Amino acid sequence: MHANQLVVPVQAVRKLVDEQFPRWRELSVRSLASQGTVNALFRIGEEFLARFPLQPADVEATRRWLQAEARAARELLGRTRFPTPEPVALGEPGAGYPLPWSVQTWLPGTVATDEDPGGSIPFARDLAEFIGAVRAIGTRGRTFSGTGRGGELRSHDGLGPADPALDLVGAWHLLDAGPRRVLRDDLECGDLEWARGKVWAFEQSMGLVWYYAESNPAMSLMGRRTLQRIMADTSSS
Repeated sequence: MHANQLVVPVQAVRKLVDEQFPRWRELSVRSLASQGTVNALFRIGEEFLARFPLQPADVEATRRWLQAEARAARELLGRTRFPTPEPVALGEPGAGYPLPWSVQTWLPGTVATDEDPGGSIPFARDLAEFIGAVRAIGTRGRTFSGTGRGGELRSHDGLGPADPALDLVGAWHLLDAGPRRVLRDDLECGDLEWARGKVWAFEQSMGLVWYYAESNPAMSLMGRRTLQRIMADTSSS
């Protein structure tokens, strides 16, 4: 999917698990198909998921990023009524793989884009409830001081403040007009916030369509579906 993308053979993952986490030697290791674009995924037994970054990067910068992800995940645990993955371990480079990698708990379920819940009002209400609950988590004094979607990532400690309209991108990726309106009403979004969310979704989906056209058709399809929803939208914003 990316230039110079790292190859992560399941045999290498098996070796890394056995060497670095011997308590899991008896657990199976298997590759997990995913339309994600950032990590290669592997199941470890039935309880864990290992995530291996796909793009070459500095080792220490990758370690800091994975540690920030883990801190954000721990901060999110139990803060909504929805289960979220719990960080378990941080692996080190080895067996031909050049970067740190992470392990978290496995959450059973169905990928939303596979089931296409676009017409589901209950799903829209769940999504709105989750967004609202995450927004209610205190920022512990952190402030947004960057540019773009996230600015300087180190200034945000993983789970931090940014444009709240970014939370609305999923409304366009996942919901049709009726349920999307329900989500907007539940979150009490004003016109400007809603319009910004729409633009963020437009910007993201434009890239998804062409960049992943051959390497990740499911992601490209999501981008096309999002653009169709945006073009069909007749609301004032």
